[in-house]
Amino acid sequence: MKTLFISVFALLLFASCSSVKVASDYDTTVNFSNYNSYAFFKPGIDKAEISDLDKRRILRALDAELSKKGLQKSESPDLLISFFTKAKERVDVYQNHYGWGGYWGWGWGHPWGGTTVSKTTEGSLHIDIIDAKTNELIWQGIGTAPIASNMEQKEAIIKEIVQKILEKYPPEIN
Repeated sequence: MKTLFISVFALLLFASCSSVKVASDYDTTVNFSNYNSYAFFKPGIDKAEISDLDKRRILRALDAELSKKGLQKSESPDLLISFFTKAKERVDVYQNHYGWGGYWGWGWGHPWGGTTVSKTTEGSLHIDIIDAKTNELIWQGIGTAPIASNMEQKEAIIKEIVQKILEKYPPEIN
């Protein structure tokens, strides 16, 4: 199973960024403007079942995106950042029916076609943001997409999925 995660997550080789689905959730009682600094939560990140190379790619992408949001890396942070990954196989079944005549009610001919089964592996990256003082999860972002096999695009895709997830942080509170 571990080798599945390592090879499947030869990480987050998402086929197309247009197929990335992003969602987030957060604690509505938190004032996110009070947070100015962060550090990575090593015990959580160490549990992610992906290669160390992919962990470093994700960490670099997180650093870049968090600094764009004005957060500073710190030894005494306001926030702890962690992440984990998941993979699952997705099976799509398509009914393909083509024909003429009787199939559309004309009384002659017959339909033909068949069933097509498509299997893809979907990967998801979960980014957790934890209040460093209370050790409580205050925000979580998740990005899910099919995993592709183009190794040359891995770094760019990781940067993009992290960027899309963190577009939702901090949440817009009305």
